[in-house]
Amino acid sequence: MKVKVSVLIITYNQQQFIRKAIDSALAQQTSFPIEILVGDDFSSDGTRDIIQEYERKHPGLVKGVLHPRNMGKNGGINFLETLKLATGDYYALMDGDDYWTNEHKLQKQADFLDTHPDYSMTFHNAVITYEDGTPSHLLNGPETKPFFTVDDLIGEEEIWFMATSSTMYRNSIREYPAWFMESVSGDIPRLILKAKQGKIGYLPDVMSVYRKNQGGTSFTDKYDDANFLRNRIAMYEAIGRELNGKYDDKLKRNIARYYRWMLDSHQYRDHYYPRNLLAAKYLRLAKTTDEERKLIIQKYIVPAPVMRLYSTFAIWLGQFLRAS
Repeated sequence: MKVKVSVLIITYNQQQFIRKAIDSALAQQTSFPIEILVGDDFSSDGTRDIIQEYERKHPGLVKGVLHPRNMGKNGGINFLETLKLATGDYYALMDGDDYWTNEHKLQKQADFLDTHPDYSMTFHNAVITYEDGTPSHLLNGPETKPFFTVDDLIGEEEIWFMATSSTMYRNSIREYPAWFMESVSGDIPRLILKAKQGKIGYLPDVMSVYRKNQGGTSFTDKYDDANFLRNRIAMYEAIGRELNGKYDDKLKRNIARYYRWMLDSHQYRDHYYPRNLLAAKYLRLAKTTDEERKLIIQKYIVPAPVMRLYSTFAIWLGQFLRAS
């Protein structure tokens, strides 16, 4: 029988977690064949040895995709290269530090896509756990809608409510656009591209765990680093073009936030030029209050010596007026 679902486990230096991820995929009970592709981004901590061990134990079922070097883009290229080898009609995605908790997850999601041909993908509820001891909780609440469209994914702030380990996609994008390959955030652009193809269905079943730990991809988001922020800006600008300008008003205000953070990034915080140009760009894109606009101008646009001179003059003028 032909493989129906390809499981894609994307990993890098996750030796302490990868066994549980693969085991949770092996535990799946399905009425159809699956394959488990484990894409390793040139790990150096023993993750590769574990993947090869599973290959030997489960020949033909577990297949390591072992890259000869780190592919970069925060695992995004690893995902694309691993996806190229997927032969299933659908693929289920999982990061190497997450795992599935319901042995019928793949069956339930594949059945959903089989009976909803106008849907491009589906996701389910998940538990978020924290390495630092923060209490675990469900990602999605009871108010979560049964399906979502592009409209639900575009906002003035970053929107995220789908754990990677909860998703299953139709294997229907044969070639991803160049801008996708440049983004260090794989989930956001991938969801946009899939939503263009059809609705996104939600199953309330809790069937996976999303671990928040220092080795996870979410901890590579650095909001004080101008390079990371520029990558986010480029991603949202590309999404705007991908969607033919329909959401430009929202996206401009979203992009403005990244320019605001860039003003205090370690690359710019001690440099008047060109930080003042970034501040001007922020004010042009954002909808600010009069008070915030005044603060931005005073802090980032007017040179510090001028502000000091102005403050000195204002104090002198106040004293003069009171004396007279």
